Amino acid sequence: MAIPLETDPTLDLTVCDREPIHIPGAIQPHGLLLVAAADGDHAVLAGAGAIESRLAADWQGRPLAVLLGQDIAPLLHHLPGGLDAVGQLPVEGIGERFVATLHRAGAHLLVELEPVADEPSSVATTLGWLDAVAGSFERAADLQTLYDRAASAFRRLTGFDRVMIYRFLDDDAGQVVAEDRDPALDTFRNHRFPASDIPRQARALYVRNRTRVIPTIDYDPAPLRPAGFAQVDLSDIAVRHVSPIHLQYLRNMGVEASASISIVKDGLLWGLVACHHNSPRRLPPDVRSTGATLASGLARQIRAKEEAAAYRERLALRVAEDSVVPRLNSEEPLRAAIVAVKDELCAMLHADGFAMIAGDQVERFGRCPEDDVLRGIARWVRERGEPIATHELGALLPIARGHEQTASGLLAVPLHEEDAILLWLRAETIETIEWAGNPHKSVAVAPGAMLTPRTSFASYTETVSGRSQRWTLEKVEAGHRLRRRFHEARQHLQVRILNREYHRALAEKDALLAQKDVLMKEVNHRVQNSLQLVASFLRLQAKTANSTVVADHLAEAQARLAAVALVHRRLYRDDQVESVDLSRYIDELIADMRVSLGAEWGRHIKLDLAPVLVPTDRAVNIGLILTELVINATKYAYGGAAGPVAIALEQHGGKLRLIVADDGRGKGDGEGFGSRMMDAMVQRLSGIIEFGDNAPGLRAIMTAPIAEV
Repeated sequence: MAIPLETDPTLDLTVCDREPIHIPGAIQPHGLLLVAAADGDHAVLAGAGAIESRLAADWQGRPLAVLLGQDIAPLLHHLPGGLDAVGQLPVEGIGERFVATLHRAGAHLLVELEPVADEPSSVATTLGWLDAVAGSFERAADLQTLYDRAASAFRRLTGFDRVMIYRFLDDDAGQVVAEDRDPALDTFRNHRFPASDIPRQARALYVRNRTRVIPTIDYDPAPLRPAGFAQVDLSDIAVRHVSPIHLQYLRNMGVEASASISIVKDGLLWGLVACHHNSPRRLPPDVRSTGATLASGLARQIRAKEEAAAYRERLALRVAEDSVVPRLNSEEPLRAAIVAVKDELCAMLHADGFAMIAGDQVERFGRCPEDDVLRGIARWVRERGEPIATHELGALLPIARGHEQTASGLLAVPLHEEDAILLWLRAETIETIEWAGNPHKSVAVAPGAMLTPRTSFASYTETVSGRSQRWTLEKVEAGHRLRRRFHEARQHLQVRILNREYHRALAEKDALLAQKDVLMKEVNHRVQNSLQLVASFLRLQAKTANSTVVADHLAEAQARLAAVALVHRRLYRDDQVESVDLSRYIDELIADMRVSLGAEWGRHIKLDLAPVLVPTDRAVNIGLILTELVINATKYAYGGAAGPVAIALEQHGGKLRLIVADDGRGKGDGEGFGSRMMDAMVQRLSGIIEFGDNAPGLRAIMTAPIAEV
């Protein structure tokens, strides 16, 4: 364990986060920097480094194209902002060759020049090597194998003594997940580095500028000249001067040269490829470009393998859900349903304990704290009103402190409809963390001295308690999904209960209807018998009547009785008794009347009927009106003889028209009982009846609404 350093408790440790590292006003002396105007002939306004001895003695004010020995105008369309750059431009200096990279920074063009000693590798060789490494990344069975292969590949590419795959954690601390190193060096594998080691503004630059190299930490920075250009933004410049605090940090680690390549996944800084060397070492631009390409491939493979692992976990959780939810569809109370699947619910989220709190009733299974503690947790969750997931409950809820052995982790799901809370609990997991130095003494200061980085990177072991294993995003989503599935199961149960009650009511109604049908059929049978008896009596009386008038009246009564009997039979013959097809009913009524009136009249009655659906009670009245009109025609139209009678039924919108027409003598005088009865029935239908000249004969038109007004 490292010896604690003297620290000042009043020291502001966030000063590193505010250091303006993007405007250092200087560069590292191994390179050169030219600052030119962004328009016109791009005259060089300022520069940094030994420009006079390495590039041109007279450089200030000269056009940039002259100094670089080539026309740069065709290249400028590649520079819409500060992020894009054109690199790998060969430039001949004084006794050495450079590679130039152009950047745009506001009103200036920035050209950084880095020396190249050897011929770069051919494009074919580089692409072949990248393809082979990318194939090995794809074949990695898991993430750890991928990290290890990446560390080895980057060390072969850079030649540095130590190459680490450095991943940022949720708390912004970094962890070395893989390492390839000189066997003579101590390992940093699995060691953690506090978040303060890499300030926030440095992380932002790692996303913007993906590669960075410090060939040697012992250098004198080359300032921008003239001094008025010290505030030029050098965010995209690879040879930018490094923060003095970071240089001292590397000295404290015993590192002479370093390089870093960003691993950016989905636009966010996932981690770094951190390279250290025990002696000065350069990383040429072409190697840095190859490293950036390889890092992009590594980021894609990390994402692919993380997504594959997440998919497998989601699939396993879905399978577990599908085995649990059907058992919740029983009609037993929620408490009993939960008890039935408690073991599966606990196992599917890898919990040590599971509890359900409904009101003051507590059901707990596995490793759980006392009922009073569970009620307190439930009250807290109920107040929050939403699902909660945490791996250090004691830090959020005082009542949970002292119960870390059973309730350090909590995944809580409220069931509002049931006024219940489901709690998945995880026990404390004692974690031993190896730090590269004491993270709690990360900044040292001597009395009266300036702020400096920590000086010790010896392994420091820290034991962390009060925390459980973290809930993965997939398990939290599964908890939310279970909440919905519980709700749906309860809803389906209510629907089943309502359906059962509905079917029971339908069965009772069907039984009542069947009973009513039996009774009404019996009534119909009795009515038909009575009507037949009366009709037979009327026929007998008509035959024996001494008066023709009496016989005619008896025949009219018999016809009206036949109409009533027909409607009555019609009502009890169809399944649908609420409405009837009036055209069919009239056709059957006239068929019966043909029998009663005789064959001679039957031949003269013609029908033209359109189908009209009317309520049954209105059909009775219409049938009686038709009977009366036909009887009148047989009595008066032809003086007792048979003649043509036309009957038509039409529909116009919501109304019907019944037409009875003959070719006889026209309307007779007087109004008997039948006419008065007919007028009363037309009035009941809210209709009107009109009599007109049929030229010759009489045309009676009855118009009425189809449905009752």
